[in-house]
Amino acid sequence: MERLKSHSDFVAVLKRRRKVSRHDFIVHYAMRDEAKAHGVATPGARRMGLAVSKSVGNAVTRNSVKRRFRVLASRYEHTLPEGIDVVLRAKPSAASASFQSLEHQMATGFEAVAMKIQQD
Repeated sequence: MERLKSHSDFVAVLKRRRKVSRHDFIVHYAMRDEAKAHGVATPGARRMGLAVSKSVGNAVTRNSVKRRFRVLASRYEHTLPEGIDVVLRAKPSAASASFQSLEHQMATGFEAVAMKIQQD
């Protein structure tokens, strides 16, 4: 999964106000316009960004949460359609959540996103 790098990419996803909430994080998502126009984007066109604020914890804790999110997102990215941009926003409870709990939430969260996109 590629990374969302620019501030404008993050803002574009967050402005669409499409999201799926879980206990420890929120999945904000948006299909890119060029992907919609061409039907299917190029392979590997899923992009993800992480938003882990200081309310989650100190720098060590935030980096730990980010590592967990990256590992879990790579496990379940195949459930998302190509041409999607995703921003995972951590809630403060993510710092103390178990890996198994986060894994279950990630799986169900990504499935819910895929279902919502199919319904549109």
